[in-house]
Amino acid sequence: MAYVAVEEDDRLEEGPEGFEFKSFLGADARGDQRTQSATPNLDRGYLTDHTTSKGPSGFWTVEYYQPYFDVDTSTVLKRCYTTLLPTSPSYLTVLTPTADLYGPFWIPTTLILALFLSSSLAASIASYLSAPGVAYEYDFGLLSLAATIVYIYAFAVPILLWLALRYFGVGEWGVVEALGVWGYSLFVWVPISILCVVPVPILRWVLVGIAFCSSGYFLVANVYPILAMADAKATRLLIIVIGALHAGLALTFKVLFFSYYVVHEIGPGADPVR
Repeated sequence: MAYVAVEEDDRLEEGPEGFEFKSFLGADARGDQRTQSATPNLDRGYLTDHTTSKGPSGFWTVEYYQPYFDVDTSTVLKRCYTTLLPTSPSYLTVLTPTADLYGPFWIPTTLILALFLSSSLAASIASYLSAPGVAYEYDFGLLSLAATIVYIYAFAVPILLWLALRYFGVGEWGVVEALGVWGYSLFVWVPISILCVVPVPILRWVLVGIAFCSSGYFLVANVYPILAMADAKATRLLIIVIGALHAGLALTFKVLFFSYYVVHEIGPGADPVR
């Protein structure tokens, strides 16, 4: 039997635990190998890789608007009644720290239902007092009319104003903030529409005037500081357009939804009470 002398190898003296395996793959290949070993069932469809970061979503995607609906009920209610309190310290910053779209969507929707239900109820009462034996037929066309008017005012007007401000170089106000201001300004009309069921004409005019002044002041107080940031002084004249549109909305509500006739006598001598 012959013996062969070998040189001393330090790795052999470390024992089995000292062995090291050298990889001849590149760094990218080693990284992919670690990922596959960490999630062995990822390719099979058993697991989902939640660590993958998503890029920024565009404003045309649903993911872009999801954070604006992540708001609790107490915050929305607080913002609603704050619009009725001009002396509140947060009156001008009602949408801070972040604006939401939950309230600006549900407030106009609730207002549409309130306008239709209150006007239908008041009209049925007026019909009963005028002719007790005649059945009243509800006009469901008022529902579609209310939806058209309210949604156009709550969404189209602030978006057009935001586009105009962008054209004039005012970028401190986003479209979400504009929708928020207009949406919350309509909150006062919800209780007013319910109170206008009372068949007292002068009271209805007073209630409509209160709602017009309250919501109008909220709009002016929150919009005019933004308009004043524009370099063009003529931009401030947009507040006149906003006031005219707001006045038109109040008159439209009064004529279409808050005007009910009680006829005490049928015929040429009828005395209509409005």
